[in-house]
Amino acid sequence: MSPTASEPWWSPFYKNRDTVVLHVDLSPSPETQAVALQWLDETERRRSDRFNHAGARRRFELCRAALRAVLCRRLECDNSALSFGYSKYEKPYALLNDQPGPISINVSHSGDHGLIALTPNGRIGIDVEVRSHRRDFDRLIEAAFGKNEQLALNRAKGSERTCLFYKLWTIKEALIKALGTGLSYDPADFEAPASMRNGAKSALHYFPRLPALQWRVKDLGVAEFAAALAREETPSNRTISDAEIFGMLVD
Repeated sequence: MSPTASEPWWSPFYKNRDTVVLHVDLSPSPETQAVALQWLDETERRRSDRFNHAGARRRFELCRAALRAVLCRRLECDNSALSFGYSKYEKPYALLNDQPGPISINVSHSGDHGLIALTPNGRIGIDVEVRSHRRDFDRLIEAAFGKNEQLALNRAKGSERTCLFYKLWTIKEALIKALGTGLSYDPADFEAPASMRNGAKSALHYFPRLPALQWRVKDLGVAEFAAALAREETPSNRTISDAEIFGMLVD
């Protein structure tokens, strides 16, 4: 049986055709956390127990329980039939009765905000970051951004620079998460779409070493946080497997 949640702590955030993004409220709430814990299986509870920081434990439990509840509804299954597998680079995917489910998922959280992205077709990635105006960006800009991105960031000043940094950062993170390669793929090897550096909210993206794959990138940032969504839009007759992606991108 699946636990009941009379007051869900997640809500609709963005939808485009069959792609859905949900916002998860991760603010402290012992009552909500107690309900969330009922959704987790034994493996997830052991994982939660390993978190030394209470905030990290809370964010994991609330995000994972919300993901389970949403997937049970979307896949019309009981919670006991649902589990999760992980790719070579630790990208999670849903398992229904131990078989890959017909849905792509991705999750991100920062501070008191979580985002869950779901789509039935293609790879998907989501990233959310609470902006910090006190952060020293210089080292990250040099290490993780391309030449044109660095020029744009160096021209921006004050709060404009902060907002641009987080916009570009979440775009690149969402794309890497959609690929599923993790930190094995250097984010400095590609740049966010030029139009998005100049204010556009959405654009198509092609990785330099993977021109056959097409991605739709969407800036989902709001006043409370920066966020971006990346979804594969490659035609079905040009499908490239995860193994092929890793071979082309990861030296």
